[in-house]
Amino acid sequence: MRGMLSSGLSVHPNNEAREESPKVNLRQSMKYLLPYLWEFKGRVLLAILALLAAKGATLVMPWALKHIIDGVDRSLAPELALPAFFILFYGALRFGSVFFGEVRDALFSRVTEHAMRKIGLRVFKHLHSLELAFHLDRATGGISRDIERGTNGISFLMRFLMFNIVPTLFEILMVAIIFAAAFSIWYAVITLVAVAIYVVFTIYTTEWRNKFVREANQADSSTSTRAIDSLLNYETVKYFNNENYEAETYDKFLEKWESAKLKNRMSLLALNSGQALIIALAMTAMMWMAAQSVLDKTMTLGDLAMINAYMIQLFIPLNFLGFVYREIRRSLTDLENMLALLKRNSTITDAEGAQPLQVSRGEIHWQQVNFGYHQERPILQQLDLHIPAGSKLAIVGSSGAGKSTLSRLLYRFYDIDSGKILIDGQDIRSVTLDSLRRAIAIVPQDTVLFNTSIRENIAYGNPAATDEQINRAIKMAHLEQFIHSLPNGDQTLVGERGLKVSGGEKQRIAIARVLLKGASILIFDEATSALDSKSEAAILEAMREVSSGHTTLVIAHRLSTVVDADCIVVMENGHVIEQGTHGELLAQQGHYAKLWAMQLQEE
Repeated sequence: MRGMLSSGLSVHPNNEAREESPKVNLRQSMKYLLPYLWEFKGRVLLAILALLAAKGATLVMPWALKHIIDGVDRSLAPELALPAFFILFYGALRFGSVFFGEVRDALFSRVTEHAMRKIGLRVFKHLHSLELAFHLDRATGGISRDIERGTNGISFLMRFLMFNIVPTLFEILMVAIIFAAAFSIWYAVITLVAVAIYVVFTIYTTEWRNKFVREANQADSSTSTRAIDSLLNYETVKYFNNENYEAETYDKFLEKWESAKLKNRMSLLALNSGQALIIALAMTAMMWMAAQSVLDKTMTLGDLAMINAYMIQLFIPLNFLGFVYREIRRSLTDLENMLALLKRNSTITDAEGAQPLQVSRGEIHWQQVNFGYHQERPILQQLDLHIPAGSKLAIVGSSGAGKSTLSRLLYRFYDIDSGKILIDGQDIRSVTLDSLRRAIAIVPQDTVLFNTSIRENIAYGNPAATDEQINRAIKMAHLEQFIHSLPNGDQTLVGERGLKVSGGEKQRIAIARVLLKGASILIFDEATSALDSKSEAAILEAMREVSSGHTTLVIAHRLSTVVDADCIVVMENGHVIEQGTHGELLAQQGHYAKLWAMQLQEE
C-alpha cells in the first residue's frame, strides 16, 4: 500500500490540490549545496583525485587491450612471445579503475550523508518554527514525502553531478582526441556528433516528460496523505462503518497515482528508445569504418578491438549520463517542494531587538484587543481583561465566544490585529518567543501523548528533570495509584496519541508535564470537559494544588469546575458581558446565572 510509512495529520478527501512550488534550477540547487561540500573540502579534494585515477585507468585500458591482441597475432609478429607485460598491465588497470572508484565513493559518502543529516535537521527545525496556522492547514503525509524525496534528491545531486556528468564529458573529449590522433578525424567527428545529438535529444525529451514526473509526485503525496489521514482516524471510521467508503476514496487516489505512473513509464520508453537508436547508429557507422580498414590492412585487429572497447567504454557511461540527467531533473523536481518549505517564512517571529520576558509577578492584561482568524469574521472586539498576579481567572461562555482564542493569543500562536497583551507591563510582541513560551504552561482540552512510556511523556515537560523531580510531579498530579496498578508501572507505553490511557489519566499526565515545566503562568483550556464526574473531581483537585502560587487562566465549559475562581469572566461574541465571583454572578441573575441553572438541570 502506498504511503503507509509516513506519518501525518488529516486533510479532507477532496483537498488534494496543493500549492505549486516554485521551480528550482541546477544553479540554485548547487548554490544551496555548496556550503555542505565546503565543510568537507579535504575529503572532496581526495575524492576528486581518486576519480581522476579511476578515469585515467579506464582510458588506458583499451590501449593495453590493443597491444595484447596485436601481440598474440602471429601474422604480425610470429617470433614474439605472449605479451605478459600488457596482460598484467591490463589487469592492474582493470583493478585500479574499480578500486579508485570505490575509494572515491567511500570518501564522498561521508560528505553526502552529513549533508543529508544537516539538511533534514534544518527542514525539521524550520517546520517547528512556522506558525500554528501553517500546521493547521498542512497535509503532513504529503510533507513527509516531500522531505523524504527532497533529501534523497540532494544526495543524488551531490554524488552524481560531481562524479558522473563532468567526468563523463571529460572522457568523451579524451576519446575523441585519441580517435583523431590514432586513426582518423572521422571517428572523432562521429563520436562528437553522436554525443551532441544524444545530449540534445535527452535534454528536450526529459524536459517534456518532467511534467509527468511532477504529476506522479503529486499523486504519490496525495495518496500518502489520504492513507495516513484514514489510519489516524481509525476510530471515527469504525464509528460510522465507513471502511468501504475509505477504501473507495483511497482507491480513487491510487487510480490517479497509477495513471500518472503509466504516463511516466510510457514517456520513459520514448526517451530510452531514442537514446538507444542514437547509440546504435553511431556504433554501427564506426564499426563499419573500422572493419573496412582492417580488410584494407590499414588497421590491425588490435586497432579494431581498441575502437570497439572505446565505443563500449564511452557509450555505456553516456547511456548512464542520460539516466543521470533524467534523475537530476527528477531530483530538482523533488527538491522544489522541500526548498519551498525552507523559503516559507513564519508570520510569528521575534521583533527586532526583542528582549527576554522578565516575569516578576505574573500579572496579565489584555488592552483593547481586536482579533479574527479571518478579516471578515472578528472573534475578539475591543477586549479588556485583567488577571492580577497569583490569581485564578476563569473564562466561561458558549462555544465560539472566543475563550480558547485568548490562550492562543497569549502564547503567540497568532498575533492580535490591534491592542496590546501585557505580562508584567511588557508587550508580548516585544519579547522573545522562547522566553514568552517558557513562562507559560498549558493543559489543553485534548492532550496528545507521544507513543513512548508514561514516564517519558511526563519528562517531556522538562527533558533535563531529575528522577526526583519527575516522581514529585507524578505525586502532585495524583498519578501514583494509577501507575502502581500497571504491570510495567511508569514504563508502560501509552500507544499512538495516548490511545491506551483514559482521558482522565491523559490529563493527569499533562498536569505532571506542566509541573515539570515550572512556568509562572498556567492555562487550563477546558481540561476536564471530556471527563466523567469522578475523573473530573480528581483533576480539579490536582489543578487546585498546581495553581497555588501561580497566575492561572482556566477556560471552562462546565461551570462547576470554576466556582472557586477568584474571578469568573463571561464572554459572548468576543466581548466580556459579565465578571465577578461565582456568588456575585449568581446574585446578578444575568447570563451566568442562566447558564448555571441550565447545567444544574442537565445534571
